Amino acid sequence: MIKIEEKVLDSTFQFSAPVTANSPELQTLFDFIALGAAERDRDRILPYDVVELIRRSGLGALRIPVAEGGGGSSARELFEAAIRLGDADPNVAHIVRNHFSVTERILRSERTPRNRRWLKAVVDGAIIGLASTELEVKRAGGGQVANTKLTPDDNGYRLNGTKYYSTGSLYADLIFVRLLTPNDTVATALLPTKRDGIDLVDDWDGFGQRLTGTGTTTFTNVRVEADEVILETDTDKDNLPYNIVPQLFLTAINAGIIRSVLRDATALIHKRPRTFYHATTEQAADDPILQQTVGQIASNAFAAEAIVLAAAEVLDRLPAAQAQGEESETAVALAASLSAAKAKLIVDELALKSATLLFEVGGASTTKKSSNFDRHWRNARTLASHNPGHFKARAIGNYEINGTPLPTRGFF
Repeated sequence: MIKIEEKVLDSTFQFSAPVTANSPELQTLFDFIALGAAERDRDRILPYDVVELIRRSGLGALRIPVAEGGGGSSARELFEAAIRLGDADPNVAHIVRNHFSVTERILRSERTPRNRRWLKAVVDGAIIGLASTELEVKRAGGGQVANTKLTPDDNGYRLNGTKYYSTGSLYADLIFVRLLTPNDTVATALLPTKRDGIDLVDDWDGFGQRLTGTGTTTFTNVRVEADEVILETDTDKDNLPYNIVPQLFLTAINAGIIRSVLRDATALIHKRPRTFYHATTEQAADDPILQQTVGQIASNAFAAEAIVLAAAEVLDRLPAAQAQGEESETAVALAASLSAAKAKLIVDELALKSATLLFEVGGASTTKKSSNFDRHWRNARTLASHNPGHFKARAIGNYEINGTPLPTRGFF
């Protein structure tokens, strides 16, 4: 196990401020995260220390403007960083997915004192988690709320309820909660995870993405201040709750997994002391079949990254479209939703194919638990299972045939 000591935190990683997507030390951090990824996944070692490094790096503030203390990165640069982090460790990349999604919502909102306070917390290193899903609702991902509700308490509220699949919240400083007000209207709140009554449970038992903290969150008589609640009528509420960022982020992680598969495939060939019985050469590195297989994985990695970044570039067109009016904004939002959906269908397939090709490179010895090469397929399959592809394909086809727009708005 790679354990990060305090001296490593304090001396080995000295981060510039603000960190940008192109900061050399950011790649150094990603390389370090990659060193322990296979072992953490195999032995289910929760990456608290890695998340602490991310906190100190300022990675979470990539999209916040430089004038406000952040990295000022474009959407394309954010997703490029997401691919690199997914390459290093898809679990860690998934942990911060909701952080960037919530930060994006705050960035699009009016700069009131509370939104400035929250952005300042992110600049200072705070990581944001999410508590949205309830099993009692009819549609997953729609932001519906059934049982998590505020009740009045002096000048504030008390919160009670249960959420599931709270990805990243186990490691977070703040948690973004979808809830019902006393009037049964849907609202959100951003709360410190250490507050009394918030219980984050590590009960996610999926075969992939084992370390993401995608567990149950319970709220028992939790004190909520009035200015921590974002009502639908608030002027600083995000009026553009696009669900494109969190969905494309998952696809970016799968693109990163293909890069990791390529790295492992190449290393396997160079380490092989012998080749296969039917091979045409004595050295694995000279075998044309293995060269072809690695070439296919490399091409898959290139295509996946290009597809994700092309979709991200559509997101970068949104601010200008918003300035031109609702019609322009709606057109770009639809294009972004279509791009993200199409990207998912192709990249998910490339990730699963590439993870399988790795075993064609290494043979039966690659199935050993100690190597944990199966993590690539398990993680890619788990990520792809979010918003299953056949629903995306049907929506795309319905648009192409009948002009029915894809959903662009929703709650993650």
